[in-house]
Amino acid sequence: MRAAAVLLVLLALAGCGGTVQVEPPVPEGEAVAACDKLATLLPRTLDGDERGTSTPESPYVAVWGSGAVALRCGVPRPARMAPTDTLQEIGGVGWFPDPARPALFTAVTDTAYVEVTVGGEHVAAEVLADLSKPIAQLSPQAG
Repeated sequence: MRAAAVLLVLLALAGCGGTVQVEPPVPEGEAVAACDKLATLLPRTLDGDERGTSTPESPYVAVWGSGAVALRCGVPRPARMAPTDTLQEIGGVGWFPDPARPALFTAVTDTAYVEVTVGGEHVAAEVLADLSKPIAQLSPQAG
């Protein structure tokens, strides 16, 4: 339900200037260190949009443009994701596309779940490919 609320807020604010309101996740365990690391690796621009600001401020949230693309690191495992679901592999990262919300994708790593909402005029595959590069570095094998 929280993902739905976040998605609605993001889509409502897409195209509006200013700070985007995004509910920050509360990562636990090894996800805290993974998300802290990811925060330092994220790009300043993504699919032509500059990194924006979100409120409340959180190291576990990143937005680009007017919030049409938003990332939340350290979210819980997607409720709709079954153990038998096949993930879409993009750039070495497995992505779970939420069947009920076509703009919502979750990267599944060994240490954290990373939720990405892709709205507006962005092409999800391109955005996910660009974000897969830093997310792939969360794996313990990535060093």
